[in-house]
Amino acid sequence: MTTLAQTVPQAQAPVHLAPAEVWFVCGSQHLYGPEALEQVAEHAAIIGQALNESPSIPLEVVTKGVLTTPEDIRRLCREADSDPKCAGLVLWMHTFSPSKMWIGGLSTLKKPFAHLHTQFDRELPWDSLDMDYMNLNQSAHGDREAGFLHTRLRLERKVVVGHWSDPEVHARLGSWARAAWAWHDLQGAKFARFGDNMRDVAVTEGDKVSAEMRFGFAVNAFPVGDLAERVNAATEGEVDALIQTYLSEYEVATELQPGGERHSSLRDGARIELGLRAFLEEGGFKGFTDNFQDLHGLKQLPGLATQRLMADGYGFGGEGDWKTAALVRAMKVMAQGLEGGTSFMEDYTYHLEPGNHQVLGAHMLEVCPTIAASKPRLEVHPLGIGGKEDPVRLVFDASVGRAINVSLMDLGNRFRFLVNEVEAVDHPELPKLPVARAVWECQPDFKTACAAWIYAGGAHHTGYSSAVTTEMIEDFAAIAGVELVVIDAHTRLREFRQNLRLNDLYYVLAQGLRA
Repeated sequence: MTTLAQTVPQAQAPVHLAPAEVWFVCGSQHLYGPEALEQVAEHAAIIGQALNESPSIPLEVVTKGVLTTPEDIRRLCREADSDPKCAGLVLWMHTFSPSKMWIGGLSTLKKPFAHLHTQFDRELPWDSLDMDYMNLNQSAHGDREAGFLHTRLRLERKVVVGHWSDPEVHARLGSWARAAWAWHDLQGAKFARFGDNMRDVAVTEGDKVSAEMRFGFAVNAFPVGDLAERVNAATEGEVDALIQTYLSEYEVATELQPGGERHSSLRDGARIELGLRAFLEEGGFKGFTDNFQDLHGLKQLPGLATQRLMADGYGFGGEGDWKTAALVRAMKVMAQGLEGGTSFMEDYTYHLEPGNHQVLGAHMLEVCPTIAASKPRLEVHPLGIGGKEDPVRLVFDASVGRAINVSLMDLGNRFRFLVNEVEAVDHPELPKLPVARAVWECQPDFKTACAAWIYAGGAHHTGYSSAVTTEMIEDFAAIAGVELVVIDAHTRLREFRQNLRLNDLYYVLAQGLRA
């Protein structure tokens, strides 16, 4: 899989993803003799093949054989770090692999790893069970030895427990693989920031140097004039072809269709998409952000263009919010091939009817059509801010069902992920609100969730997804070494606030210990 899936068909080529794979590694030792090691290798190959064939694991699983010496382990860890396709490792100790052998390799390993605690046989052969069987099948022993060393080295990892054929085991490894894939994708990624941050706004600011040190992606600013040059370079033929794509994929308002009184607005929107897409492709960017306060040289705020680029897998954040642009890109990668969509979002306004509290999420224009419940409608309306011409945009309601809302904040001494599990719901018609939108109910309830969000310093910009799960974000945060705070059905404000205080202390101490 090398391209991002799309819920709404798009004519443009999806964003390219470099090939990625996960290495399955088995540990043992020479104590048990060559015949036992042959069985170990055979078992490892069978398990690796099963994981590779699992539909729950999105990446190719490559079995790397059995490691039995410190030299083998060091060599493989060096190879993993230098291989551009390796997104992470899954480790399993078939027998008993003395963990001191792993110190040299794991101490230098930069790629994330998961620890699979399993054994080859699902059930014990009670009638024939003997010491030969026990010596060969002692993952219960070997994985505990490995777990001690991982803890002793203070290595962050995911531990998955259960038989290797268990669908739940595949699902949990799949969640980790998606997080590892997103992490792999961010290493060396570039994000374009057109203009600067929205004036006087705090939460969209951040330390880009710290972000590159922590997450591996770079953010650099470009003048909007550079983008305007690409927009103006779009040919009439390119605009005509793109408009045909719009007509085939969306319900296009009559006034925007060829010959309609506002068709010129659609042509301007198409030029912006062509120019923006060209700029991002030429620079190898994986996401971008813009600012409606800085649109010099553009006739409209890029609404339709941003929506379609997000549908192709680009990350986006509004008003200079580069952190959310990177977050949305990571969530897009995690969601590869899954049902549902992922979008930039903003908690915009509330419905506070007693017993029926709801959040209406939207933005000025830029909500991704992958979350749409039906074919979007392409319309043009005044924006009311920005001082530019009326922008074209896709208007739709989001699909209903389970979703998560995720925020990434820079707290000065660390980054924090904040997740609220929500349920998107049906809502009354909104005939006078010409933007894409979603309405949801918060877990555990509106008042608790909103208070917790504010106590945690959550931003108003988020990544919203009906495909990505809390577990994926948890795995990603662990790989990044970043704090995670979750608001779900079990959240209680007293405990939540206490955990925030403890986290403040933990991350100060943990960063000091790692320095």
